[in-house]
Amino acid sequence: MARSLNVLRGRWFALRCCIVAASLSFTCLAPSVAGAQTYPNRSIRLLHGFAAGGAADTMARIVSDGLSKRLGQPVIVEAKPGAGGNLAADAVAKSAPDGYTIGLVTGAHAISGALYKQLAYSPIDSFEMLSTMVYYALVIAVRADHQAKTLADLIAMAKAKPDALSYGSVGFGSTHHLAGELLNITAGTKMVHVPYRGDSLTVTSLLAGDVPVIVGTTVLLASQIEGGAIRGLAVTSPARTKLLPNVPSVQEAGVKDFDVRTWAGLVAPKGTPPEIVKRLHAEIQSMLADPATKTTLETATGGEVRGSTPEEMRALISAEIGRWTKVINDAGIPRI
Repeated sequence: MARSLNVLRGRWFALRCCIVAASLSFTCLAPSVAGAQTYPNRSIRLLHGFAAGGAADTMARIVSDGLSKRLGQPVIVEAKPGAGGNLAADAVAKSAPDGYTIGLVTGAHAISGALYKQLAYSPIDSFEMLSTMVYYALVIAVRADHQAKTLADLIAMAKAKPDALSYGSVGFGSTHHLAGELLNITAGTKMVHVPYRGDSLTVTSLLAGDVPVIVGTTVLLASQIEGGAIRGLAVTSPARTKLLPNVPSVQEAGVKDFDVRTWAGLVAPKGTPPEIVKRLHAEIQSMLADPATKTTLETATGGEVRGSTPEEMRALISAEIGRWTKVINDAGIPRI
């Protein structure tokens, strides 16, 4: 009898321990669940890694306005330029994963994964992907009085005198730089890269005659091309763009399978609660579907608005890292 009583007491004690443990687990989980349910209840930071007034900054401010309206809280844009966007990406990766810091990344985010020997973060594994937003082409351009009337002319000139022609870009390791190197590889030319600090400097140098060719952003060059000061030889997308309908694509000029479009998207720190990721993703899709926001983004970038699932964005970055790794290897570009 005493033995049976002891067994019952032991079972009751074990049951009480389980109840206490479950209660403690729920107590620890409750703040997280409650936080997700009330999100957001304060302002959100939107970081990007490029200069104020540039394309990334413009996109961030459009996004800030659209998300603020939908989330009911201010979304404050913070520019943290440097290292091709790496400083901002690192800051986002190391932020608290609570949904109150998100980041705008561009095609340079994937290039960094290919170009840098070591980063303080992983371009893929340090983030929760939210969605892509917009894709946009670049344009290969010369001054209006340049001998090359077409991209085919430029390629012929470059082949005739290897290393004699140079092209400018927004900087070493930029999408603009690697687009030029991919052209060298696919067209069999050897144009020399000249890095500048920003799109506006490349345009100034082109007009001054300091560099004969540039790879630039379509939205920045459109007015100069339309005004006749600059000649657009080709856009880097497979087809012509709405912004520059009279400028042929690189593929039209006979360079097969050439396709370089940079992109922009939004990320959050790894570990951000799934409920918050889901909420942010849904609001981003709502924002991108809004006709006014869509038009504003496409006008600001000269591109095409296109959202994605988090999984699709992750796959894009992974594929882009692989692609640019090959271009960097084939072009003999030294890793940083």
